[in-house]
Amino acid sequence: MHRRKLQSLLDEYERHYPAETETLQRFRAFVAEHERCFERDCWAGHVTGSAWVVDPARQDVLLTHHKKLDIWVQLGGHSDGDADTPAVALREAQEESGLPVKFVSDAATPQVFDLDIHAIPARKGDPEHFHFDVRFAFVAAHRGFQVSEESNALAWVPIADLAQYTSEQSMLRMRDKWLLSH
Repeated sequence: MHRRKLQSLLDEYERHYPAETETLQRFRAFVAEHERCFERDCWAGHVTGSAWVVDPARQDVLLTHHKKLDIWVQLGGHSDGDADTPAVALREAQEESGLPVKFVSDAATPQVFDLDIHAIPARKGDPEHFHFDVRFAFVAAHRGFQVSEESNALAWVPIADLAQYTSEQSMLRMRDKWLLSH
């Protein structure tokens, strides 16, 4: 039952991005096979919620220089048992930036902006595992962020210049989706 909302979000995502069949199939299979998919100690992988946060003008995206991963990425984090993935992404966006944010979509149910499955290397007794990352687009109320303890730094980056900060393909995919739709 607790996985039904995520499964509905995946169905809606498929209607918008039918070309991403392989990722969707892998995501669906993982969620169906792992009842504990929202728990961070599910070592086959776990569902995470992420936030593509744009500034009020919707021209810049907020990136974090992640302490553990040592790369520039979007904000986000673990579900820690919370099956409400949009709420996880919202919480992570606000905690990691100190910014009030709202979903870009005005729909009654927030729409998934992007899906990504990526390996997380073994670290401090945790085995290598996968993050099944559900990403939502948010707009910040203003640009005055606060750096949290999870980040080395935060930066507003012109979306068109994102490749100067990262070569991560999933980040560049989100850039392309944003530029095509906005």
